[in-house]
Amino acid sequence: MSIVLVGLNHKTAPVEVREQLAFTDEACTENLRQLIDGKVLSEGLIVSTCNRVEVIAATAAQQPLDCVSRISDFLGRTQRVPSDVYGKHLYTYTDEAAVRHMFRVASSLDSMVVGESQIMGQVRRAYALAVEAGTAGRVLHRLVHHAFRVAKRVRTETGIAASAVSISYTAVELGRKIFGSLEGCTVLLIGTGQMAELAAQHLANAGAARILVANRTHEAAKELAAQFGGVAVDYARLADHLADADIVLCSTGAREYIITPEMARRAREARRNRPAFFIDISVPRNVDPAVGELDNLFVFDIDDLEAVIASNIREREREAEHAELIVDSEVMQFQQALRNLDIGPTVSALRQKLLTVARAEYERQRPRLGELTPAQEQAIEALLLSTVNKISHPLIHRLRRSYDTGEAENMQAWRESFGLED
Repeated sequence: MSIVLVGLNHKTAPVEVREQLAFTDEACTENLRQLIDGKVLSEGLIVSTCNRVEVIAATAAQQPLDCVSRISDFLGRTQRVPSDVYGKHLYTYTDEAAVRHMFRVASSLDSMVVGESQIMGQVRRAYALAVEAGTAGRVLHRLVHHAFRVAKRVRTETGIAASAVSISYTAVELGRKIFGSLEGCTVLLIGTGQMAELAAQHLANAGAARILVANRTHEAAKELAAQFGGVAVDYARLADHLADADIVLCSTGAREYIITPEMARRAREARRNRPAFFIDISVPRNVDPAVGELDNLFVFDIDDLEAVIASNIREREREAEHAELIVDSEVMQFQQALRNLDIGPTVSALRQKLLTVARAEYERQRPRLGELTPAQEQAIEALLLSTVNKISHPLIHRLRRSYDTGEAENMQAWRESFGLED
């Protein structure tokens, strides 16, 4: 069994490419069922966040690289994106390299903000969607849960997350750097998802004077605003509320621009040309980039946050080195567990075959032994088990060595030699 991973992230692709390949939750479950055919690809899940889109799949194919083009074509076909737009940005990993990448992602070592905590919830959500779609089997179950264990080790054994940061936190820090202080500022928060909630928490801690919350579902806006002493505003009158905001932070799942240049121009006029800053951490983007071309209006998207994030990465590099060692050791453990998973049925069948032969021979000779006490019966059963274990031990050891040294094709010969097919 092999593991294949194909994807792109904030390091290999700009936001305008990533947003075209981003999956909604509904699209994940629906399209996974189309990708996983049970023949070439037996299991799969999709991790789709603002910073990455990755497909992780399990395959029994002899040449796992044959699956790469299938997954690459799947990304373009389902999202209706030409291959020449995204193909050059893709990376591929197989087997041990794929496992290492998965562990690094879950441990936030591959995140834009190293040590951020959101990625764990995003991987957990991706796994839940794969389970819902019926495309997560024994390999991905083991891989994902092992990834969670690695992430926990990294967080508890290193200081990589000593000062909690996230994309939302970084966005708020950008606003603080722009104004020097958020005290006295009015912030309009558009969206009520996890990113928005984190942003609201950071904004409240930073001392923003007013927090306005807008969302298509007004009740959700009221609920979030109440948590942080903010005010829920009417989403239908979004253009009017833009005039009140010094900072507009967008974090929604909308697939189109919800703030247009015309809306921003009217808001600027109402503000008497006072500057305003739009921080767009949504993928796809919610603020039309053309807004940034207007005087006194400044737009930052998620890629623009990298400059702010750079200092956090430098501070955590030393802890990340320790975390990488943890990942390396866990990759070796997982690879051994995966090998055991592959040969486990053969090992179990071999033990069972030998035990069946021993018990059958005992039953054939049983009449010659005369009457036996329960204690004697138990002693004979223990003798059979002990004998089978001692005979099977060197056989199983040799079988495992054959598999570990790349002689996996001999597995069928082992099964045929001992009549294990039935």
